[in-house]
Amino acid sequence: MSRRRGAGLEPEDRALWDAVTKSVRPLPGDKRETPAAEAKLASKAATVPRKRPSKPEHQSPEKPSAPKPPPLAVLDRRTRGRVARGRIEIDARLDLHGHTLERARPRLERFLESSQSKGASLVLVITGKGGSGALRREVPLWLSSPHMRALVIGYEEAAQHHGGAGALYVRVRRLRG
Repeated sequence: MSRRRGAGLEPEDRALWDAVTKSVRPLPGDKRETPAAEAKLASKAATVPRKRPSKPEHQSPEKPSAPKPPPLAVLDRRTRGRVARGRIEIDARLDLHGHTLERARPRLERFLESSQSKGASLVLVITGKGGSGALRREVPLWLSSPHMRALVIGYEEAAQHHGGAGALYVRVRRLRG
């Protein structure tokens, strides 16, 4: 349930809330509404009659969410061109073509872990174009998962001579330490 701060308070709580919001000043550069404007909005919301539930609603406290991993990075145009022309070497290749989803995922994880431990920076993962296309759909989802972020910086469809839509260039994250 989403409520504005201060909306629906008892009169004594409302007075306390108003006193607090008048004493607060925004930080320099803060684009949010000022406490006075927020209090004004809250007081308008408080004048609108609201239905109260017959039973008190019990809300469990929200768990703080883990910080989101950074977005995946794509190859910049210059690097992609150099890879496509063979000026940047692909460090390793994995051909998943013909594997089931159940066998392909652990194999991909082992391959990326091994590539990372060997210091590889760019690998080619071949999913294949034919069949049901399940691998071609699922591998990018696997690579985007939070679990894989420790291994993968980003990925992108390979150049035509490396497999095109049936293969992916995968940038491998360096080991720290």
